[in-house]
Amino acid sequence: VQLQACGGGLVQTGGFLKLSCAASGGTFETYGMGWFRQAPGKERDFVSAVSWSGGILDYVDSVKGRFTISRDNAKNTVYLQMNSLKPEDTAVYYCALRQDRRATMTSGEYDYWGQGTLVTVSS
Repeated sequence: VQLQACGGGLVQTGGFLKLSCAASGGTFETYGMGWFRQAPGKERDFVSAVSWSGGILDYVDSVKGRFTISRDNAKNTVYLQMNSLKPEDTAVYYCALRQDRRATMTSGEYDYWGQGTLVTVSS
């Protein structure tokens, strides 16, 4: 299985971006998917995750009401719509795949990772 994330970039405070993560190989519709982020000098943190059926596990409190995770099993792709972006959202965003129908907030329980896409929010 390979994951290819894209959609990052430079945006001003209050702007929006939509990240995409396309999976190849395996049976995407049976996997839980997650988004994590790593800010400079910090650990990789959970952002959101979605089960095989589209059921959303949760969002980290700091993005609730601003970010939306979704998936399209026909396109083998998971998305992260990010609105009302803030400078503190600046990070490298990683998508992750778990060979289990359920999603999880624990990074160690994911089996495959994308290469990361950089999101920079200017103030």
